[in-house]
Amino acid sequence: MKTKAEMKVLVLNSGSSSVKYQFIDLKDRVVLAKGLIDRVGMSDSVVTHERYDGDKIKISAEVLDHQTAIEYVLAVLLSKNHGVIQDKTEIDAVGHRVVHGGESFSESVLVDEKVMDEVRENIELAPLHNPHNLRGIQAVLKHLPGTPQVAVFDTAFHQKMPPYAFLYGIPYLLYRRYKIRRYGFHGTSHFYVSRRAAELLGKPIEKLKLITTHLGNGCSMAAVDGGVSVDTSMGFTPLEGLLMGTRSGDLDPQIILHIVGREGLSLAEANTLLNKHSGLLGISGLTSDMREIITEKKAGNKQAELAFEVFTYRIRKYIGSYAAVMGGVDAIVFTGGIGENSPDVRAESCKGLEFLGVSIDAGRNNSEEKEKLISADSSKVKVFALPTNEELVIALDTARIVEGARHPAAHPDHQRDGISSGKVEHEKINSNR
Repeated sequence: MKTKAEMKVLVLNSGSSSVKYQFIDLKDRVVLAKGLIDRVGMSDSVVTHERYDGDKIKISAEVLDHQTAIEYVLAVLLSKNHGVIQDKTEIDAVGHRVVHGGESFSESVLVDEKVMDEVRENIELAPLHNPHNLRGIQAVLKHLPGTPQVAVFDTAFHQKMPPYAFLYGIPYLLYRRYKIRRYGFHGTSHFYVSRRAAELLGKPIEKLKLITTHLGNGCSMAAVDGGVSVDTSMGFTPLEGLLMGTRSGDLDPQIILHIVGREGLSLAEANTLLNKHSGLLGISGLTSDMREIITEKKAGNKQAELAFEVFTYRIRKYIGSYAAVMGGVDAIVFTGGIGENSPDVRAESCKGLEFLGVSIDAGRNNSEEKEKLISADSSKVKVFALPTNEELVIALDTARIVEGARHPAAHPDHQRDGISSGKVEHEKINSNR
């Protein structure tokens, strides 16, 4: 029987209209294959697949549900011309990204009927995500019966926040009754880049105060003190916090009540306004894509410039507040599609933070390196731009949980050595560079 270091893990991210996958060989630290089933539920779906040696295919198909999507994933992995396995049994385990674990889950867990029931109960906390995550789990049950599955939650890394950080200023009864509190998201990303930063700094994570900044279409930040997330910008839902592509981020809650009254919006319409028509798109009136925002800004578009300024100002404000929360900061990390690829956003977000000891080196910030230190040698606070690797975190946690379940006596602490605790084999993450 394979150990966790020898497993091949299929990592799935099942969304409303897509299924992303990576098939990872943990023994050799190789992504054997990765791909995307896009436009699930439509007749003109697209399947893209890439093998470790560069072989790529893209085909049109009719993928009407997640069951069919998983069939395509398995079919392409088994394909004689484009696949990487000869039999389904070569898939040792399946790890699922599950967005919301609520207070039910503070760490990754082996999937069983009880876990599925609790994920189902948390649908009301993440109605746009959990139902589809659950469909992915159910599809694997059908097509890979007997293969162990693990649910890895976006919220798990933030579950050690103290009550004063996760509670809102509403009647405590509402927290007890409906579990309304700050949960936080992007946990696997914040977990990964905080550990990678510690490795690059050559210091134990337990000795560091880090601010991690995940910037994509969805954006969040975390204060990571001693390896533990002690605060994070997203809240009860992924709507709170930073300005995002189409999400408003922080706002006075009375505003939406005012708009609903004046515009006569339904709850569904108000939800759409805040989640789909706000953020960069709402302020610029042009686009939710930061690359286009920057292009328009440089061309003199004032609305694009304003959207850019609001976006970076909020990042800067959170950096200051998280430095205060932790009593200092040793390093700031930028990750995600925008964080990794936009020197303009990184530079502007750190502007004016010299009082904290932050100084950006323009040459480093604009370099083409994927993983880089962008602060000046004189900077007291180190600043990094690092690619995230959420799939690796999910694969490692999946293998750990599966092995622990098979040999509980030999691994009594397996449930305490993962994402929520901050313990992970650093050299395994490091070797995936």
